[in-house]
Amino acid sequence: MKAIVDCNNFYCSCERLFQPRLEGRPVVVLSNNDGCVISRSDEAKKLGIDMGVPLFEVRSLLHAQQVAVFSSNYALYGDCSWRVMQVLREILGKERVEVYSVDEAFLELDELGREQLEKLALSIRNQVEQWTGIRVSVGVGPTKTLAKLANRLAKKNKTATNCVVVLSTDSEIEEALRCTAVADLWGIGGRYGKQLRERWGIYDGWQLAKVSETFATKYLGGVVGTRLVRELKGIPSREMEDERTRKKMIATTRMFGRKVYELQEIREAIASYTARAAEKLRRQFSAAGYLSVFIISHAPGQRHGMAYDNHCILDKPSSDSSVLIRAALKLVNAIFKPGLVYKKAGVVLGDIVPAAARQGSLFDTNNTNDNLPLMLAIDNINFSCPPAHQPQHDSILRFAAAGTNRGWKMKQEFRSPRYTTKWREMPRAR
Repeated sequence: MKAIVDCNNFYCSCERLFQPRLEGRPVVVLSNNDGCVISRSDEAKKLGIDMGVPLFEVRSLLHAQQVAVFSSNYALYGDCSWRVMQVLREILGKERVEVYSVDEAFLELDELGREQLEKLALSIRNQVEQWTGIRVSVGVGPTKTLAKLANRLAKKNKTATNCVVVLSTDSEIEEALRCTAVADLWGIGGRYGKQLRERWGIYDGWQLAKVSETFATKYLGGVVGTRLVRELKGIPSREMEDERTRKKMIATTRMFGRKVYELQEIREAIASYTARAAEKLRRQFSAAGYLSVFIISHAPGQRHGMAYDNHCILDKPSSDSSVLIRAALKLVNAIFKPGLVYKKAGVVLGDIVPAAARQGSLFDTNNTNDNLPLMLAIDNINFSCPPAHQPQHDSILRFAAAGTNRGWKMKQEFRSPRYTTKWREMPRAR
């Protein structure tokens, strides 16, 4: 049997974790630059606040209903996610846990009776909540797709289900599929859902489960559609995957906090993003041989601007921030166009290899691992010591190329403290 553990309203739950006074009060979390709502508590959903709605459209409602508003605090969310996944590994063993996203994980369970499965799922839910403070829902089914369906039903009516639903018998699966719109199934979505309704009269999950694999292959995206239909029939087609510990590509991209016109400000942003990406590289003990930068202009009246990008292959893979910043700045100089207004920039690192197994150069007298001791020292200082008098800056030690004023920086007017990753922002007991 497969199970999926899904954190309830995860970003909002993380904010409530260190602010118990928010329990029972509507809470929303905003996207980058405080642009739109990306997470809502159950109380906020009841107020009619839609996912993805721009902040300016609901500002008066948020104020009138005393909704707690937060900027995205990715340091806090990432650490809370790690803690949840570690508890699941403690309960079942690492080999039985597949981290699917920041707030979801698939579990491999033994073939047990329904009562035992429900008891195990409740135990997992309770232990995660007790050890981390994050509330979760657990769905159990013969396949990943049916486990996702069970989880959806568990979250849909938390009081009645106690946040746990087990689909183990044919009758339970049929009933769950019949009461689920086809567009709400994992892997279908609005576009395929509309096509299935209008062209073939398929409205719910049970009707889709009855189609042939030939139909699924032809009209639902080939092999992916075939696997989906097989899973709805209770035939596992998506096996548990090993957790990927090393990323094959690392990107750092941000929207600017305001419109940017000058090359110097874009250079500062690119240098800052490159340093951040290099830090991620070192965290997984890797080095990158490929570097790409891009900037996106602002086009009035258009949702998407024009993108300008450039890339290079490094002489040898590196995780040294100074090496990567130097290369990135050369690239951005070549693509910057005066007179345009820019709204976003980013850095992408590729050709990632283990730092200990890099291919050196025959003509390079310095084949050591760059300035790794210095880079690690900077990482440790930045991780543990945020600036005391400059909370808007993420790092106390920065390369000069990243600038000092940084007026372009992403807006985070409502960010909560990084309680678990910054010493100066840890909660204090009174």
